[in-house]
Amino acid sequence: MKIILANPRGFCAGVNMAIEALDRALALHGSPLYVYHEIVHNRYVVERFRKQGVVFVDHIDEIPHGATVLYSAHGVAPAIRTAAVERQLRAIDATCPLVTKVHMEAVRFAREGYTILLIGHEGHDEVVGTMGEAPTQILLVQDVEEAELVQVPPSTPLAYLTQTTLSVDDAERIIRVLRRRFPHIVGPNKDDICYATQNRQEAVKDLVTEVDLVLVVGSQNSSNSQRLAELARSHGKPAHLIDNHHEIQHRWFEGVETVLMTAGASAPEELVQECIAHLRTLHEATIEARTIREEHVSFPLPRELRLVPAPP
Repeated sequence: MKIILANPRGFCAGVNMAIEALDRALALHGSPLYVYHEIVHNRYVVERFRKQGVVFVDHIDEIPHGATVLYSAHGVAPAIRTAAVERQLRAIDATCPLVTKVHMEAVRFAREGYTILLIGHEGHDEVVGTMGEAPTQILLVQDVEEAELVQVPPSTPLAYLTQTTLSVDDAERIIRVLRRRFPHIVGPNKDDICYATQNRQEAVKDLVTEVDLVLVVGSQNSSNSQRLAELARSHGKPAHLIDNHHEIQHRWFEGVETVLMTAGASAPEELVQECIAHLRTLHEATIEARTIREEHVSFPLPRELRLVPAPP
């Protein structure tokens, strides 16, 4: 069996920054250290930090007064920041800059009087945070059907924004519907879907025709990982989203000669390598690395961590 190993895959710049920020915060402040929501949507990463004394919370009032809180890569609503100040929390903001860009666009459009149609998935941490920037002026649109049905008063100034981890193709289909129904709708100056999400989807698109099966390393609550598996299936190929090699089922490989392996933007490379080693052992798999696009993006640590010296 041959494994085509897609590149780019795995950690994006925002995930790298958030994980490095939490490592640095632990070294500086010790545990317990609190994180509002999961630092990134990956079970392995979250469990690693839990073992180091990190406490992940879904409500700000779960954090003791005066404690240290780190905001996850997915961002938070202004109300959460206000509540943190009221509880006298030491806040470290590890929001991905590309998510911050969407928040700033929401604030700008709302200030200019637009009603905003936010394309995204209900309940996703990023969507909750973005909607919190202008809750009375943002309507959520999850799919083409909702784009066809959403109603706004005539002559309402309209703008659209998108969650950063969507399927590029799905987002484009929804935007086409919105533009047809609302010809005067405006959008961001630059596409909101993040470079890493687009690049990983592009790699799957380019390589999926050569394989019999696709394995995506990533957690079930990772939106961008789910989109990679869906994209492979939309091209008629079976695809499985797995956290690690223990979830691989060998019945999947009956009659399979070539496998495409990739990883979502929050999946550690070590999990990919464990899957490869597992398939090498059981199927004598050979590896062919294929690079579709180079990535050289990096983000600085949060300001709160750059203002203090590194621990010894």
